[in-house]
Amino acid sequence: MSTHGDITSGLGVVEDDAVRLTSELIRIDTTNTGDPDTVVGERAAGEYVAEQLGEVGYDPTYVESGDRPGRGNVFVRLPGADPSRGALLVHGHLDVVPADASEWSVHPFSGAVQDGYVWGRGAVDMKDMLGMSLALARRFKRENIVPPRDIIFAFLADEEAGGLQGSQWLVANRPDLFEGATEAISEVGGFSVTFKDGVRSYLVETAEKGIAWLKLKVRARAGHGSMIHEDNAVTKLAAAVTRLGTHRFPIVLTDSVREFLAGVTEITGWDFPEDDLDGAIGKLGAISRIVGATLRDTANPTMLTAGYKANVIPSVAEATVDCRVLPGRQEAFERELAEILGPDVEREWVSLPPVETSFDGALVDAMTGSITAEDPGAHVLPYMLSGGTDAKAFQKLGIRCFGFAPLQLPADLDFASLFHGVDERVPVDALKFGTRVLNRFLLSS
Repeated sequence: MSTHGDITSGLGVVEDDAVRLTSELIRIDTTNTGDPDTVVGERAAGEYVAEQLGEVGYDPTYVESGDRPGRGNVFVRLPGADPSRGALLVHGHLDVVPADASEWSVHPFSGAVQDGYVWGRGAVDMKDMLGMSLALARRFKRENIVPPRDIIFAFLADEEAGGLQGSQWLVANRPDLFEGATEAISEVGGFSVTFKDGVRSYLVETAEKGIAWLKLKVRARAGHGSMIHEDNAVTKLAAAVTRLGTHRFPIVLTDSVREFLAGVTEITGWDFPEDDLDGAIGKLGAISRIVGATLRDTANPTMLTAGYKANVIPSVAEATVDCRVLPGRQEAFERELAEILGPDVEREWVSLPPVETSFDGALVDAMTGSITAEDPGAHVLPYMLSGGTDAKAFQKLGIRCFGFAPLQLPADLDFASLFHGVDERVPVDALKFGTRVLNRFLLSS
């Protein structure tokens, strides 16, 4: 076995491997609709990952999680030089959200490499990170490279539907797969944002809002659609949903958001006055949509269901609301929600907790050093993600979670719009940059 020595030696081949693997993973349709009857499943992608790992000498563990076949997860553990240290978990999800091919410039499952990009559903969420980490896992095994501590590489199912058939199931049923893991990295962090004067800042995710999928139900008297009907479930529900959908929850600045804004001020000189924070956030450009959503709780109605015939007033009407709640705000959020909806609206929750850690320690130092080694003069800042990741499951095991899937992006690329968006794509050069950064990070952390 060898120590890591010159950590950049031979990386050109590994960078090309990361591009190839990302493209090939995109070609495997792993669409997760959230409906068990229409989910494609991750088995084919899991088997592909296991084959790529087995090819260089790993003995992968393949696990089908949950109560339905095809929800594949793959694990390998690379022993480190110091087995007494906590292991690092490098995790990513194999599933993707649906895509309508008629809306795309290229087929969403083509994995096309053209115009300097790798195109397709999952290119940024998150088969790019899978391609980079898989390429490096292969390199380390092939070249007998020993990292400072154990690394667990995990390729997971069902993140796009909350991980109930993936990470959540694995934490509850197979915690042995994560034995000794103390820290983790995954998606939606480490990407660059150019605020002004060409100076790049790389955003590391240290927090994410909680997810609370809320089902609302109103019951009332059924009746004939031709009659005057004052007790109408549809009308009552529509009024409640309108009140909720137009409500603005109060601004609450968490530690992660305060630290992010202070960092941007230091870099740019921009002010973010708390009496006009919504307006000031607009200075951040495309990333303002993500940052703006981390200033307050949100509750967005997404689905309505009622009735079965045009001339029948139904006895039940239902709605689904996507709620995202700041750390420490769940009780206050529920009280405010109850006041808005009123007593006649039943509420049923499916909740996943928020995540937050501090931006300090040896792992953060390794992230910063790995980025600035490849991009001298860059700034590294913490931020809060408005969405959610599999970190919500892994924090139950006491694992400290970060979003760190490094990409150096063109200043004019609206990266935030590519997540779940049409023409999702990742720059080839960004993948190669990220592979170099992750290589440095994994061999110095």
